[in-house]
Amino acid sequence: MWRGDIPTQRNPMELVAIEGVSKRRRVPRSLTVEELQRFVQHLMGPFRMAALLCVSFGLRISECLALRWSDDIDWLEGKLSVQRGIVRQRVGDVKTAYSQKQMSINPAMFEELKVWKQATHFSGPADWIFASPLKLGRQPWCYDQVLREFGKAGIAAGIGKIGTHSMRHTYRSWLDAVGTPIPVQQKLMRHADIRTTMNIYGDVVTNEMADAHSKVVGLALNPAQSN
Repeated sequence: MWRGDIPTQRNPMELVAIEGVSKRRRVPRSLTVEELQRFVQHLMGPFRMAALLCVSFGLRISECLALRWSDDIDWLEGKLSVQRGIVRQRVGDVKTAYSQKQMSINPAMFEELKVWKQATHFSGPADWIFASPLKLGRQPWCYDQVLREFGKAGIAAGIGKIGTHSMRHTYRSWLDAVGTPIPVQQKLMRHADIRTTMNIYGDVVTNEMADAHSKVVGLALNPAQSN
């Protein structure tokens, strides 16, 4: 990358193969609309809200847990900003520079966020959206706890254990299902290289992205009224 042989946006681990390590043992599954509805019914409070945010924006769980009320939610413009991630309770940069993005929030999802802000004990401007009461709000819920809650909810819903990355995979599948063009998907998934989702297309207009987001939120929150 320093010599310019390959683009700096590319994930260098794509070029590395370690026998018995690099190959993913289990591909995260995508949920149907009906499965997602059953799944979130068995999630409480912050875990339900986290699942809905991840499936509606394609967030990685590290990005979702690192959201703050004042820094990342623009209440006037209706925008969500992804600016950081948290791994092993250490806050750092997002996975790639391309992952840092501001996205429109569908009105139905906006209302869900308002309801959660009123319900949580940690709703101050500087608070984490998913602040852990076990840590007195100083840290968000840890990944392991979210994974346990997702696993239990999946079993209770009769669809088996569900991992956190299944929400992002479901988001991509639903973008396909509602007919979202590949270049729009690439922007919404915040992939640096379209080969991960084809960076050969130009920018897409904001209303296309907002329209695709609204369709996915419709599936997540109100499937009976979705087209």
